[in-house]
Amino acid sequence: MDNLSRWRRECAVILLCAATVVASHAQTFTTLVNFNGANGAGPSAALVQGIDGNLYGTTSQGGANSCPAPYVGCGTIFRINAGGTLTTLHSFSSTDGALPVALVQATNANFYGTTAFGGNNSNLGTVFKFSHAGVLTTLHSFDANDGSYPTGGLIQAIDRNLYGTAQQGGSSNFGTVFKITPQGELTTLYSFDLTSGADPLAGLVQATNGDFYGTSLFGGTANDGTIFKINSGGAVTTLHSFDSTDGSTPYGWLVQATNGNFYGTTLKGGAYSYGTIFKITPHGKLTTLYSFQQNSPDGGQPQVGLVQATDGNFYGTTSAGGGSSSCYAGCGTIFRITPAGTLTTLHSFNSTDGVNPGALVQGTTGDLFGTAGGGANGYGTIFTLSVGLGPFVKTLPTSGKVGATVKILGTSLTGATGVTFNGRAAAFHVVGPSEITAIVPAAATTGTVQVIAPGSTLSSNVAFRVRP
Repeated sequence: MDNLSRWRRECAVILLCAATVVASHAQTFTTLVNFNGANGAGPSAALVQGIDGNLYGTTSQGGANSCPAPYVGCGTIFRINAGGTLTTLHSFSSTDGALPVALVQATNANFYGTTAFGGNNSNLGTVFKFSHAGVLTTLHSFDANDGSYPTGGLIQAIDRNLYGTAQQGGSSNFGTVFKITPQGELTTLYSFDLTSGADPLAGLVQATNGDFYGTSLFGGTANDGTIFKINSGGAVTTLHSFDSTDGSTPYGWLVQATNGNFYGTTLKGGAYSYGTIFKITPHGKLTTLYSFQQNSPDGGQPQVGLVQATDGNFYGTTSAGGGSSSCYAGCGTIFRITPAGTLTTLHSFNSTDGVNPGALVQGTTGDLFGTAGGGANGYGTIFTLSVGLGPFVKTLPTSGKVGATVKILGTSLTGATGVTFNGRAAAFHVVGPSEITAIVPAAATTGTVQVIAPGSTLSSNVAFRVRP
């Protein structure tokens, strides 16, 4: 078996594969949930905050329905409330998908996601819709020609369609980029050919210029992976080919920061061959910000992307390293890195509180939330990390035209007395403590959305873009 085939198989395997509080230097780490198999196992992707204020996510295994060995169940969709109570909303059964990955909440309030396996076409994965009423609808089953193993999840673009990647399949079997309508009509936009990239494991991000940016595990000039740009018409530009010295096998997605640049991670490569954190401009100039070292207390081998929090810094996790000897190569870490590249380790996992942590998300309370393997039962955990950041609001969507209705999500919004779009007052309606609907006002310009709430004024975490 050649190296590429071996790595592709290993990557697929990796994907399938009472609260404790620890305080240190103003950080407070709390384990919210220990999965037990029946309610899920192997939480597999970043959480998403729903319009009801609860967090939603998936587990790649576990649940009420069996899947072929060695997997323990086909996976679940769950909800967790502010008090840490977990509710299993759906157990996959293989025919409707298996091993689900990330959810995205669309503007119609439904959740959309993908499963890496299952479906009706040779077990190659699905796209599904999941309503707040708990009804799952399979929108598409992949058939290899249009892709297979969609491991990166979906994003909703400004045209309200959903976009994603399939790790393999397509005309050359090196993966695809696809578009799917909320009703389930799928279009293959691009098939990778190894030169442009191979195995796009992570999902996409839509930039402020309207184009989509992503990474592929392999391919490019040195077969160490690529960063690419694709427009809505399917035209692909390879922005960067990794060469191991600046990183290799970028597992995670990109995040576009408030300064317009993109930030991401590589699993391997860099100065010490243990992974990197990088910055890349929209035109393709890459800068390595940090190189991890093996057996370092700072961690190593980051498998997921970063999140930019409201303090302007980036937060992420590593799958190895850290200060614990409970795992052979370290159980992983949570870190903060400034845009200039200064890294601080915030938490080292010790197996009982988790191992091999996944991606982080910042809730509107200001706290960070994430998932990990291990834990008290060995089936995975959900945790939160408070780093002293205050509450904020976020908009759904993050852009729109004058006159459009926008959802504003937050906490403790009951009693709000005003909403502004970059200083321009807007008509609004308080739906509940976690949701406000507002109308983008006439003469509004791109900028911060603010909600005047009881006792404070809450600002949006990113600028709302007013489109012509």
